[in-house]
Amino acid sequence: MEQKKGAHNVVWHKLKRNKLAVAGLAVILLSCVLAVFAYFIAPDTSPNANRMIPEIANKKPGFSSDFLLVKNPVAASEPGFFKRLLSGKPDDFVMVPVKGISQSGDTVYAGKFIDVDVYETIAIPVKDLASPEVVHRKFYFGTDKFGRDIFSRLIVGTRVSLSVGLIAVIISLTLGILLGALAGYFRGRTDNIIMWFVNVVWSIPTLLLVFAITFILGKGFWQVFVAVGFTLWVSVARLVRGQVMAIRKLEYVEAGKVLGFSNFRIIVRHILPNILGPILVMAASNFASAIVIEAGLSFLGVGVQPPQPSWGLMIKENYNFIITNNPMLALAPGIAIMILVLAFNLLGNGLRDAFDVVNE
Repeated sequence: MEQKKGAHNVVWHKLKRNKLAVAGLAVILLSCVLAVFAYFIAPDTSPNANRMIPEIANKKPGFSSDFLLVKNPVAASEPGFFKRLLSGKPDDFVMVPVKGISQSGDTVYAGKFIDVDVYETIAIPVKDLASPEVVHRKFYFGTDKFGRDIFSRLIVGTRVSLSVGLIAVIISLTLGILLGALAGYFRGRTDNIIMWFVNVVWSIPTLLLVFAITFILGKGFWQVFVAVGFTLWVSVARLVRGQVMAIRKLEYVEAGKVLGFSNFRIIVRHILPNILGPILVMAASNFASAIVIEAGLSFLGVGVQPPQPSWGLMIKENYNFIITNNPMLALAPGIAIMILVLAFNLLGNGLRDAFDVVNE
């Protein structure tokens, strides 16, 4: 136990000295915080950050305006903490972009924003306004074609990327470790059958396999998890098989057999803990791959469906603005994908270097 603890300390100290790996870990931890508390951090707290304000569609980063908050005819019920944490809070008001606000008696007068330098005078009774009556909002990354806040949708979209990566890694590790360990430990016919299946799946292009699984399961949020997970397990299986084959003849494994330990105990208690390093490196790599695959699927329209925010879907909805005067609509989610994928790759490289020192 002390020896294992010492090895873990060596890995952690080596990892801490790798500044790029620590930076990647910091980005991942920050992304996790954003994903969990998205609806408490994002300026748009409506479900899926889907508050549409058509009058301010396609605005550039930094756009700001005053808004009158007009009550909805049907007030939304106040959600509890956990419900708001999971799905946000439905708006009980409509935001109307205005300027030149004044009040006379029980009526508020303002110029409603129609277009650049074009305003229409409106009069709204005070009793129809929410509290507060007027708010000022700044859209740091601009708005999309529906007038939704890009910054808020980026924050909420972090959930999709991290969730897909996490579930896909769990599925891929479960299948890959199980089949790889069986193939590497028992060899013979078991190895031949499993590796034949691995080679068949390996020969199918990743996106083609994902398309097939997605069309079978249907389009949607949870289907993407399964589809991506079932395409990443083959690399894990090949890695685990090779690692198990390399250590299955070592003394401590033979000692376990002599002592009468079951094959299951030898694999789970004695072999797998000693190949944890390569598995963690592969998990980090698969996490990054899952994020890219999910973004590609959503971009092609077979992944996450609107109005749920996904970075790939946001690129699809706004990529035509890249050649216009507002490229940030598509560049922002693309940069977010790049940063998160780079963070996982840097962490994976750091883990590989750290575990190599322990194995030397």
